[in-house]
Amino acid sequence: MFTTFIVQPIFNVLTLIYALIPGHNFGIAIILFTILARMALYPMLKKQLRHTKAMRELQPEIKKIKAQTKGNKQQESIMMMELYKEREIKPVAYMGLMVFQLVLFFALFSGLNRVVKNPQAIYDFSYPAIQNMSLMQELNQDISKFDNTLFGAIDLGRSAIDNETGFYFPAFMLVLGSALIQFFQIKQTMPSSKDSRKLKEILKDANTGKQADSTEISAAMTRNMAYILPFFIFVVTVGFPAALSLYWFV
Repeated sequence: MFTTFIVQPIFNVLTLIYALIPGHNFGIAIILFTILARMALYPMLKKQLRHTKAMRELQPEIKKIKAQTKGNKQQESIMMMELYKEREIKPVAYMGLMVFQLVLFFALFSGLNRVVKNPQAIYDFSYPAIQNMSLMQELNQDISKFDNTLFGAIDLGRSAIDNETGFYFPAFMLVLGSALIQFFQIKQTMPSSKDSRKLKEILKDANTGKQADSTEISAAMTRNMAYILPFFIFVVTVGFPAALSLYWFV
């Protein structure tokens, strides 16, 4: 079902773009596909950014609540939830966009992996309407005409590190660049506070018998995502075809 209802439709959008653009370069098709995907996710992104701005504006009021409750975590949590409800804020609302991006990421990987293992899949995995296009008919006759590069300079079928082909610097730069950009993007859109404590410090206090603040724990875990997700992207994509790194980078 994942392949039929998610992977194949996404893949066919990509192949349609590839078949329509002048020059029929797969790298350019991935860039255009990414822009279209981002535009489709824009309503969610806009909501996330508004939520982030609202969370930043709430920081002074959150500090007041902490001062008023004087360590009464139960009362503090109640007042915090009332504040969030009043302002219509959901502290982990931004996670929805990440989930959608990861689903798109894995769906695209599944489709691209087919092409890397067997270039003929660019035709075989496409819908009949796309297969009937003149370019796709040419590829079916001679798959060597398939341009699996970015501007003819980067082989998008190769990975940064591979046991057979070794180290591929252009792909490694795409992997590194996508991880760094992901880090700065999360940091930019994340609520911050000088008084925020690390998760390690919160858990250390909890071990001494102090009641842990669920709101503080949630905020600490959210901040950790700025490091966890880029690291995850780097580790996962370093062994994947450069086409996937190009998508995440764009």
